Amino acid sequence: MSLAQVSYTYLTRPIFTGLNWEVHDDRVVGLVGPNGSGKSTLLRLVAGDLAPLEGVRVASSGLTIGYLAQEPRFDPQLTVWEEAMRASERVATLDHRLHEVEHRLADPVVYGDERALTRALAEQERLLAAFEEAGGPSYEGRVRSTLIELGLGEGVFTLPTTALSGGQQKLLGIARQAIRQPGLLLLDEPDNHLDLDGKAMLERFIRGFKGGVVVVSHDRYLLDMVADEIIDLEDGGLKRYTGNYSEFVVEKQQALLRQQTLYQIQQREITRLEQSAKRLMMWGKIYNNQKFARHGQSIMKRIEKIERIERPVLDRRRMSLRLEGWRGSSKVLELQGIAKAFATADGENRVLEDVNLLLWHGERVGLVGPNGAGKSVLFRIIRGQEAPSAGTVYIGPSVVAGYYAQQHETLDGSLTLFETLAMQANLPESPAMAHLSRFMFTYEQARSQVSTLSGGERSRLQMALLMLGGVNLLLLDEPTNNLDIASAEVLEDALDDFNGTVLVISHDRYFLDRAVDRVVELEHGRLTEYIGGYSDYESARLARGGAR
Repeated sequence: MSLAQVSYTYLTRPIFTGLNWEVHDDRVVGLVGPNGSGKSTLLRLVAGDLAPLEGVRVASSGLTIGYLAQEPRFDPQLTVWEEAMRASERVATLDHRLHEVEHRLADPVVYGDERALTRALAEQERLLAAFEEAGGPSYEGRVRSTLIELGLGEGVFTLPTTALSGGQQKLLGIARQAIRQPGLLLLDEPDNHLDLDGKAMLERFIRGFKGGVVVVSHDRYLLDMVADEIIDLEDGGLKRYTGNYSEFVVEKQQALLRQQTLYQIQQREITRLEQSAKRLMMWGKIYNNQKFARHGQSIMKRIEKIERIERPVLDRRRMSLRLEGWRGSSKVLELQGIAKAFATADGENRVLEDVNLLLWHGERVGLVGPNGAGKSVLFRIIRGQEAPSAGTVYIGPSVVAGYYAQQHETLDGSLTLFETLAMQANLPESPAMAHLSRFMFTYEQARSQVSTLSGGERSRLQMALLMLGGVNLLLLDEPTNNLDIASAEVLEDALDDFNGTVLVISHDRYFLDRAVDRVVELEHGRLTEYIGGYSDYESARLARGGAR
């Protein structure tokens, strides 16, 4: 399918103008771009959920398109199984019509009328043939196997969809698309809320999908594993790069440098021609020589016809994060025999059991594990918000901890950004604005309440507060979740320069490879240590028989 000369405006802000894109159904495409560039809008235009203000959307005959939004929505009255069974509208419709025919055949009025009975039997035969062609007889088995393959075991089949976690809802949305088997699948941040096992299942699903896939994601690791090409959406235009995300980064930088060189050469050539034309026209005027004047005018017309090379933007504006830190205690944090149990109707739920961890100054440690394993509980114990059932927490005497909250619960939504900085560091308005501008906030945003900010903006505000905290231990809970790729890279560079210690919960595998030198996995209430980043952890885990 394709978009031709498509334009779209949100309120009064143009998102695209004259955009062209031929979307292929035989490859996996990663769609990347800064937050707010219009990636989700573009997916909805391709899906047909939105109509372009100008231009045309052309879909190939017979092409079916599946679209998974960032936050899938399900019927709250249905169970997981019922919602999954509704994935194929054609099968569901045929099944419903077959049941209607069966009821008619059981009706004595129809059964006693030969002509009505003949019509009902003929209709049943047609519906059975269509049901067979649509895969109806094996449909229930396919639904069951798909749900199980994506990690939604039979234990959740009878739960209402509202009982699912965010990650499970994403997996149910993916399962529905797998069951439907569209020719082109559009995925908007499908990895959000997924733990490492969920991300691995998502990768396997995308790689094995028989059709085209367009995936919007900030997960660079995912894009490295599945993408055949990258489409870069920037300044309302698209550029295509062959290969995965890492190849795209290198090729884009090289292309920008080539464009910069060609731009500078062309500018020098234009300047030389302009100077020549001005001299000729000046001489023509001084010496009343029409030949000189005509020659100068000819050169100016030649300049006007030159196809200008755009000046590339080599350094786009990014948040400016610098985490100073300081030396402090050599032994930063020690957990000894930490256990935590919560009372339940059936007795107790033991979340942590004999957890031991030692952090020295300067270490970068990644804390990983399945959703619900107790990572956030462990952070609350370290921060003193929760008392352990057993064990001790030691924090060095000259350690000052700073905390980044995944759900931004440390921010007061009723305060303005100025008020937030005043409470954190007693900053007057002028220096507060200077600091906020480093994190790409406008004066209007600074005067607004925190509750009006997007998820990515709240993430940047937390980073701004960490920078003012004077801390030397960072406890970070999923810090890259709402950041775009550029901001995640700024964070990675800042952590690399930070003179302190970092303990970070993350499912961002690319980030873990760049930012940590040790991984500890929390599973079944205990920690297992792996030296290196995520790739080292994954290799060691596979070597000892673990599976994703």
